[in-house]
Amino acid sequence: MKAWAFAVVVSLGGGVASDQAARVAVSDISGAAGGETTVLITTREAFSLPAANMGEADRARFFLGKSFFNQNWIEAPASVSSRDGLGPLFNARSCSACHFKDGRSQPPASGLAFSTALLHISLPGRGAHGEPKPDLIYGDQIQNHALPGVPAEAEVIVNYEELPLKLDDGTVSQLRKPVYVLRALGYGALPANLLVSARVAPQMIGLGLLEAVAERDLMLLEDPEDENHDGISGHLNRVWDERQGRTLAGRFGWKAEQPSVRQQAGAAFNGDMGLTSGLFPRENQTQKEELLVKRASGGTPEVEQQVFNAVVLYSRSLAVPERRFPQDPECRAGEALFMQAGCSKCHVPTLRTAEIADLEYLGKQVIHPYTDLLLHDMGAELSDERPSFEASGSEWRTPPLWGVGLIPTVNGHRFLLHDGRARGVAEAILWHGGEAAVARGAFARMSATERLQLVRFVESL
Repeated sequence: MKAWAFAVVVSLGGGVASDQAARVAVSDISGAAGGETTVLITTREAFSLPAANMGEADRARFFLGKSFFNQNWIEAPASVSSRDGLGPLFNARSCSACHFKDGRSQPPASGLAFSTALLHISLPGRGAHGEPKPDLIYGDQIQNHALPGVPAEAEVIVNYEELPLKLDDGTVSQLRKPVYVLRALGYGALPANLLVSARVAPQMIGLGLLEAVAERDLMLLEDPEDENHDGISGHLNRVWDERQGRTLAGRFGWKAEQPSVRQQAGAAFNGDMGLTSGLFPRENQTQKEELLVKRASGGTPEVEQQVFNAVVLYSRSLAVPERRFPQDPECRAGEALFMQAGCSKCHVPTLRTAEIADLEYLGKQVIHPYTDLLLHDMGAELSDERPSFEASGSEWRTPPLWGVGLIPTVNGHRFLLHDGRARGVAEAILWHGGEAAVARGAFARMSATERLQLVRFVESL
């Protein structure tokens, strides 16, 4: 592992026509990443189509949800009462502002302010259910926008430190480490012990399928004490479910902080856009901010239940695009290298969904998301030092790899990892540490040709 001398440099802390075409059945399971839900499309609409096997009964609600997912919310009161209630503090005016075309957002360039990325904050310690402990004034997320006449919480600026890393064959890879600065504070000074964690929005595909995997099957993948001695000790996050009032397995969010698509959507409405729902009926302001900011409400709740349910169905039903060129010799060579390096120990290729009562087309599917949905220690280099429920600062949920190669087509960039620091698959791998250090070392020891083959395989998923 002598090539992994980070310390030598620095110590690292849709159209109707395309929709119809997408409903063609997929027969080649090696390409059908989402089972029978898989769509055959590689254009900019690749993340925006409904499950190929969706019945007509759900299609109207899907497109209603799509409308509210993409449309801007506005300040209350407004003549369009179904879309008012924005803010007064917010990060975005619509879901699609960050999930453009249901895809992945990107961090700003060095020296620029956040626009489609978020900065979570907290204090040391945990809340009543194990959640991050919010700041008394600024809460658990910096809202960098506000309605006219209302101070935004802060402006978040990112700068990058360049970190050259020499691989075994002499290739020098330039990694970059983000450093965040908060300025123009709207409600007073921040505490010196504030914990921060930047997040970019991931693509939306296949969420309902991941939700449909039985918890017992995920538990079979757990090995928290590394009893098989393979160096991998993944475990589920256990998080609070607002609807059921109890602790459940976390599946969504970069640290698996949310137990369901429904709660993920409700938290985004509330935290990102300042909109109340039946699930989160309180505004996203802290008590101290409420004393300073008074604004008209868009209703109780601001997101009507029918609209909320439609957005949740839309989010659960977005289809996974077909895997591309699975028989390509370079991809097949890259797949063998992926397996040999041990990447598949966390990025598990195949899962199965259980029977689903409400959206039956998501049930009983063999899917290929390349994730185990577990938390893994990724080492000090990727730690945000901000625990969340049972996730430590250095633990992150294994992100699904399906659709990764289409991000440049859909969103026009290649930024990966939770904060977008990696400029492509190779850099993302080179940031892996902790449980993934062995796989990272194997990648570093490969020839340039082998590294390209492995990257090509990942980008084919």
